[in-house]
Amino acid sequence: MSEQDVTNQEDERWMRLALAQAQQAVVLGEVPVGAVAVLNGAVIGAGFNRKESDLDPMAHAEMLALRQAAAHVGNWRLIGVTLYCTLEPCPMCAGAMIQARLARLVYGGRDTRFGADGSIVDVLREPQFNHRVAVTTGVLEDEAVALLQQFFQQLRTRN
Repeated sequence: MSEQDVTNQEDERWMRLALAQAQQAVVLGEVPVGAVAVLNGAVIGAGFNRKESDLDPMAHAEMLALRQAAAHVGNWRLIGVTLYCTLEPCPMCAGAMIQARLARLVYGGRDTRFGADGSIVDVLREPQFNHRVAVTTGVLEDEAVALLQQFFQQLRTRN
């Protein structure tokens, strides 16, 4: 097995945990986005969207996972940390990743409304910033997108 195959398997493994986080959001009626922060083969932070539940515009899955990860390592610099998220980050979350010096981001589906990895804006590749986050896209994309589509379909049906 090649090194790339091992990386792909690991990415899928952690993304499944992010998808499980997203499922928790569904239970609360939140938009199903989940995230897990991983360092040295261990989850050090996790979160799912809680904007409605917490009445907090910053309670995105990524922000919650980053906050937990920083508390875990005892530092705002998340050197060596990979964040797995089911959806492309918004500008706020992408900015937080740069501020945290996040090593790597792996995400599932693109966000055509708010995406900050090139879908709408390209915060993560802005050359003026002093840090670059390595990005891998499309990991378990079909599952992540299906979860979002199902959620919004059910929401439209109820309304």
